[in-house]
Amino acid sequence: MDIELATTALKALAHETRLRVYRRLVQAGKGGLCVADLAAELDTEANGSFSFHLKELSRAGLIASRQEGRFIFYIADYPAMNDLLGYLTEHCCAGLPCGEQQHACTPTEKA
Repeated sequence: MDIELATTALKALAHETRLRVYRRLVQAGKGGLCVADLAAELDTEANGSFSFHLKELSRAGLIASRQEGRFIFYIADYPAMNDLLGYLTEHCCAGLPCGEQQHACTPTEKA
């Protein structure tokens, strides 16, 4: 993943409704959720505003959709999620397990 893709994904997630939608779709698993059920679970209306948020997440590559009859289902794109997490944690903790790194900027105790 490059910085432009990461920035686009993070911008899409930087809104309360979109973050709630994305988290719920991640929890839903591979089957995803239809728009009406997703909106109901998040206690919102499946209106134009909700569709806009779904479009932004889709444009960022974080979710995908499929149509089944009259219903549109949205699904979290797990590989894209893992790519973003990998990008954010790349070279984490100078190669040491997280939490074990000694930071050079930490003040040292004086004798």
